[in-house]
Amino acid sequence: MENWLIVGLGNPGASYEKTRHNLGFMLVDRLAREAQTQVKRDECRALIGRAVIENTTVELAKPQTYMNLSGESVSCLLSKPGRAVAKLIVISDDLALPLGTIRLRPKGSHGGQNGLRSIIDCLRTSDFIRLRIGIMPEHPISNASNFVLENFAKGELETVDKVLERSVDAIRSVALEGVEKAMAKFN
Repeated sequence: MENWLIVGLGNPGASYEKTRHNLGFMLVDRLAREAQTQVKRDECRALIGRAVIENTTVELAKPQTYMNLSGESVSCLLSKPGRAVAKLIVISDDLALPLGTIRLRPKGSHGGQNGLRSIIDCLRTSDFIRLRIGIMPEHPISNASNFVLENFAKGELETVDKVLERSVDAIRSVALEGVEKAMAKFN
């Protein structure tokens, strides 16, 4: 039987740690902390850890390839025994969703998110669960590339903490009840 593979997207390195583009990493780190495990084993150019969420064994992964090449790492991870695209959840930031909101979907397009684009290209399918976490500010931005690589503003940190907590609950719900029931609760 396959384990869930929960992949948080982000960029490796301390300079990216608290940026908007690293919400996927932040959520994986929070899931690992709550499960009292670590995401540090090196596999397929990703850091991996095993956890138990809702009595279900899951594998947590943070690709270390940089966002735009995430698909190379994810396709390698999925090529290993005991893993399948049907049990893949990808967590990413989303510039089209307001800060503090999440969207859970059983499949879909990349929506301009380069990590999702890379995964869809490498897997040759968009049929995998994704949890998108909104980062859209209340004001217009002139340069999206710069914006996603900036740290969150101090005034946003409480909202970020709350949305990460809600995202943990959404992931737990998917593991326990499946994506459809989780979507009804969290979207």
